[in-house]
Amino acid sequence: MRYTTVKNELFISNRLNFRSLIPPATLALFVAGEKKQRNGDQYFPFRQQSDFFYLTGIEHENSKLLIFPDCPNPKFREILFVEAIDEEKAIWNGNMLTKEEASVISGINNVFTLDQFDQVLQECMNYALQVYLNNNEYIKFNPATESTQTRLAKNLREKYPLHEFCRAAPLLESLRTIKSFHEIEIIRKACNITGKAFERVLEKTRPDIYEFEVEAEISHTFTVNRSNGHGYSPIIATGINACTLHYTSNNSLLKDGDLLLLDFGAEYANYTADLSRTIPVSGRFNERQRNCYEAVLRVFKAAVPLYKSGNTIDNINEAVWKMMEEEMILLGLFSRQDVINQNPAAPLFRGYLMHGVAHHIGLDVHDVGSKYTPLAPGMVLTCEPGLYIREEGIGIRIENDILITDGEPVDLMRDIPLEISDIELLMNS
Repeated sequence: MRYTTVKNELFISNRLNFRSLIPPATLALFVAGEKKQRNGDQYFPFRQQSDFFYLTGIEHENSKLLIFPDCPNPKFREILFVEAIDEEKAIWNGNMLTKEEASVISGINNVFTLDQFDQVLQECMNYALQVYLNNNEYIKFNPATESTQTRLAKNLREKYPLHEFCRAAPLLESLRTIKSFHEIEIIRKACNITGKAFERVLEKTRPDIYEFEVEAEISHTFTVNRSNGHGYSPIIATGINACTLHYTSNNSLLKDGDLLLLDFGAEYANYTADLSRTIPVSGRFNERQRNCYEAVLRVFKAAVPLYKSGNTIDNINEAVWKMMEEEMILLGLFSRQDVINQNPAAPLFRGYLMHGVAHHIGLDVHDVGSKYTPLAPGMVLTCEPGLYIREEGIGIRIENDILITDGEPVDLMRDIPLEISDIELLMNS
């Protein structure tokens, strides 16, 4: 791992919080992620399953976590299972995680090897009344392949059909949405690295380079600042490309007179930042671009104060859409009379702003958390109004990461250039 060591008190606290939510005589099982095949005999770089990292801090595959606070055997109340050391495998792939190292990282005293898992589980299941299992329950994600979590659940249901199985995901969601002090500091670090990358982009962007060259500048900054890399596929979209919301081809040539929409975030210790900025390729906004940018910026500034405890993402969306509708009228995209006459099921603003403006961030860029759940101190969300005028080749999005507190919201990206004057100054200095 590139990042500096994360104190294991974070993972110890996370497990204690989870244990406090499960009923008596309950066993919970979690399994690490696995490498995904790229092609042939090659794999994509491994990234740990977010919930498993949240509870253990372990970055290796082939690992399991058992939590059973009421187990009669004290050694079986919290166990981390890791792969046994294989000297030949270590020669080919590098040092393997020892039990001692796993204990230090996770704060778990009882670390066993995976070959002991079945026997230990059989004894524990004899005393357990309920079994909590985890799965990715993100409502907009339905992959075709089975995860390690799904396979574990199927195997256990087949082997222990008389046990009651329950969902761990709702419990973890309630915990992960509220970031601890340590988590907030990690996210701040990810935001700071992201800001450094944006400043490098302002320095390097010019006409007649390619989007992927801009992406390379970002990747370079991430690497030299100990980031894991990109927290999600970066969007480097010039001209009309910016009107494709999740454009990731990043292959087009930057042209004088166009805007460049950037949406990227550094991942640090598996926590990601999420930034959007829009800049002029030439270093100067023209009048129409300036007016459109200032419209989005006004709404962004008016939206941030809405990020207060008790409000909801759903309410914020509605308020920001209304503000953007007014700006669209002022920009001449449609008239007030057009709004009066519009089909309520297909409002006109939807032609120029098709997405919501807030989501949770953390271990995932679209982190766990419902848009209907009241905001609470410790939550971190994006604020990202946008404007997309396809017929003019204009796509603008401004996005910062906002921390909910007991009082006023805190913009974790407030030091990253945002104003037109600052952007133009840095691009022309």
